[in-house]
Amino acid sequence: MKKRIIAIVIIILLTILIIIGLIYGIKKLYYNYQVKHAVIIVELKDNLTAEFLSDIKVSDYIININGTIINDYKIDTKKLGPKKVKFEYINEDNIKIKQEYTLEIKDRVPPLIWLGSSYTLNVNSDVDLTEKIMCGDNYDPTPTCEIVGDYDLTTAGTYPLVFKATDKSGNTTEKPFNLYVKEPKPSTGGGDSSNTPTTLPPGIPFSDAIKNYKNENTEIGIDISEWQGEVDFNKLKEQGVEFVILRVGSTKGIDGEYFVDKRFKENIEKANKINMPVGIYFYSYADSKEKAIKDAKWILKQIKGYKVDLPIAFDWENWNFYNEFNLSFFGLTDMANSFLDVFKKAGYEGMLYSSKSYLEQVWLKTDYPVWLAHYVDKTNYAGNYQYWQMCSDGRVDGIHGDVDINIRYK
Repeated sequence: MKKRIIAIVIIILLTILIIIGLIYGIKKLYYNYQVKHAVIIVELKDNLTAEFLSDIKVSDYIININGTIINDYKIDTKKLGPKKVKFEYINEDNIKIKQEYTLEIKDRVPPLIWLGSSYTLNVNSDVDLTEKIMCGDNYDPTPTCEIVGDYDLTTAGTYPLVFKATDKSGNTTEKPFNLYVKEPKPSTGGGDSSNTPTTLPPGIPFSDAIKNYKNENTEIGIDISEWQGEVDFNKLKEQGVEFVILRVGSTKGIDGEYFVDKRFKENIEKANKINMPVGIYFYSYADSKEKAIKDAKWILKQIKGYKVDLPIAFDWENWNFYNEFNLSFFGLTDMANSFLDVFKKAGYEGMLYSSKSYLEQVWLKTDYPVWLAHYVDKTNYAGNYQYWQMCSDGRVDGIHGDVDINIRYK
């Protein structure tokens, strides 16, 4: 009896599955019939090309369609070459139709050569100009860099040259410049130590920063490292310092071992003790996403147990030997984002630190706020920024010597 009941149940289940399959098959046949006989009008632009990293959607290349696109998504343009763009739309007869077209993702931005109208070297300098002068590209990590013209580093003189850079897409930049090869100036000796100034040169008083920039939408603070020596945080607070950004450490060059800033532990403990909001920055030598992520994980270990209220900044400034890193500007920015993603996942804020010139010409659009370095009374940087490092020669009671003054925008 029990076996008979089990058999009946199995038969019923199989029957239900067969019926469901038949219904699904009939619906599919009917759908295919509808699509086959549906009116499809999708007219595309003649030019189906897109720029690398351009902000485009599916509909941007459709000039006429008899219906509504279901998901007008942003197209990924991070890789050069053909890109299939698949989408669905519902036509006038309420039929869902699948369509696709192919875009060609192209890079038409020429490489950047960081060079003025002249470059000066001493006679007999052991320098390769194509390595020394910054030459980078938005997409190509290793553009071809070459010097057009003849010069002799063993002979003083003026040499008219052209620096030429070409990326893998064939985009070329040519920059004429004069190479000045000069005899080194003779040394005047060590001088008289008794003439060494005992007073510091003039700087910008912190009180002036408060007077000029403090309002209901700003906070005025500083960033410090071991170079500021021992800091009296109580005096800082008395002077109106509202936050501090601390260097946590760095590595000893590319692939070097990590080290903690000699004053980091002391500084963060003092700041936490008086409830002064703390941010963090790390000077990075990373040359890949993997190493940047490794940097971030090392930082998490150093700040564990401390109160970090403000963002953790990615500080990458290896411009004088940029060519050694084999990084495109996209690769550099992607590396920064990967570093900062680690902190976002860990519950911290992150930001990118850089100067105005490099933010404008090198860094691509980042996913995180910017800490702008621009030493002027009023910045003309047109991009968005959350922090502004407005000087490096600030003066405040509690620190002997120069200190960076920063404005935080709420």
